[in-house]
Amino acid sequence: MTIADRPDSAGTAKKPAVRVFVAVKVADDIAKQLSEMAGELRELPVRLVASADIHLTLFPPWNETAIPAAVAKLQNVAATAAAFTLTFRRLCYGPETKRPRLLWAECEPDEKLSALHGALLRAFGQAGHRTFIPHVTVARIRGDGRIVARKHPIGRPLAFSQRVETIELMQSPPPGGTGYRVLASLSLGGTSAAVSTQAGQAPPP
Repeated sequence: MTIADRPDSAGTAKKPAVRVFVAVKVADDIAKQLSEMAGELRELPVRLVASADIHLTLFPPWNETAIPAAVAKLQNVAATAAAFTLTFRRLCYGPETKRPRLLWAECEPDEKLSALHGALLRAFGQAGHRTFIPHVTVARIRGDGRIVARKHPIGRPLAFSQRVETIELMQSPPPGGTGYRVLASLSLGGTSAAVSTQAGQAPPP
């Protein structure tokens, strides 16, 4: 929810909303390799994703004013979810091959990953959301994606995989800014949470 930065009826200043989302951080070594592959498009009208920012989105961005409450809700989901292996299977353009907007790495739709995604949708009130296509974006196309795809066709099989034992609540940069920030990291199948000191107070134990 978005709330204006002005005092409420009680005279208490309302906190500004923070743009956040839930994601899986891609392992550093895999992210670097994907970033190098995306670098082949450097001379074309695309915006490359920095290797440190490469992630798989589990729940799309929203505006949040109560970070501790969001972390607590996410912690409840993580506690009942199972760790899983994230498998990268193909580097290609998407989501539409005829008019692509992204260069992404498609991931195997693992049963545990799909169950986690469904649990997040229910927890955050988005049940019945569109079909989940697990992917990792490595570049965003500016302009006509058909021209980019025609100049540099890509359809490359991948053989990367990583063990996923945590999920993250991440903060998007402000307009014009760069870099995502991890606000909290939640262990799958456990109850531990590492919360950034800049994210607000930690959730209740």
